[in-house]
Amino acid sequence: MPLDPQLKFVVDQIAKADNRLVDQSPEEARRVAEDGMAALCRMGHEEVGFVQDRVIPGPGGDLPIRIYRPDGYGPFGVLVWFHGGGFVIGSIDSSDQICRVLCNRGRVAVVSVGYRLAPEHPFPAAVEDALTATLWVQGNSAVVHADPTRTAVGGDSAGGNLAAVTALAHRDLARRIPLTYQALVYPGTDHAGHHPSQDIGPGYLYDSEMRDWFRGHYLPPGVDRSDWRISPLRASSLEGLPPALVVTAEYDPLRDEGDAYAAALTAAGVPVEHVRVEGMTHGFVQYNPIVSRAREVLDGIGRSVGKALA
Repeated sequence: MPLDPQLKFVVDQIAKADNRLVDQSPEEARRVAEDGMAALCRMGHEEVGFVQDRVIPGPGGDLPIRIYRPDGYGPFGVLVWFHGGGFVIGSIDSSDQICRVLCNRGRVAVVSVGYRLAPEHPFPAAVEDALTATLWVQGNSAVVHADPTRTAVGGDSAGGNLAAVTALAHRDLARRIPLTYQALVYPGTDHAGHHPSQDIGPGYLYDSEMRDWFRGHYLPPGVDRSDWRISPLRASSLEGLPPALVVTAEYDPLRDEGDAYAAALTAAGVPVEHVRVEGMTHGFVQYNPIVSRAREVLDGIGRSVGKALA
């Protein structure tokens, strides 16, 4: 399909700004990203029943989280959400609008995790924070007003990678309450191999040059990129994982590895809902306040999570 007209307008405006990520420092990139997402969050703001910021003990010190709950009384099913941003940019604030939509559409509690970012905190810091936050949510259900037996993990882009990795790590714990669901939105699942979609060139919000910029900050020199904590597609087994929603986009360098992960989960006996969204680029969900198709997809993700955790 052609690029969605509303999203193409966004792509064209970003191109006109000529503010390439790969020419910036991480600090500059974070500032630009936060400014842009703050505007989108204001445009798409939704009220929810309850919002609370707090910190929990993390492997590297205080770990910030934000708890969202819908109107009504719990205990609710709960989605632990990891924001996108290539492990370098993004924050609880930049994903606020997405989390509010998920909370309302799914009628679930959402706990957004402010995991440590690279290059100050390279791999495996984000992985450690993601699992720690998930276990904290299940162990502190009264605080969240959640049912620990109805817990999902989810995220977009780098956050989708963290959700997939967390589901694998959580599965292998000796004592744990099983996860119910995983919602993986255009996840990066293979940092060790090449997939044809990685050749999608500039002009679609995200390309291989940008991915190399992110990976250069996140992955320490000499690290084994086939490590399942980096590339969950290369895990020795995907059996026993919770049911999954995998969303991929037509014009996304990560499309093929997301598709491959959905297929690998299915082959391992995991129930999978795989949604390939035509006419969309990587990162399209964040533009849901101004791109109608993106809002439809985000609403659908929320409903799928709600159904799984009902």
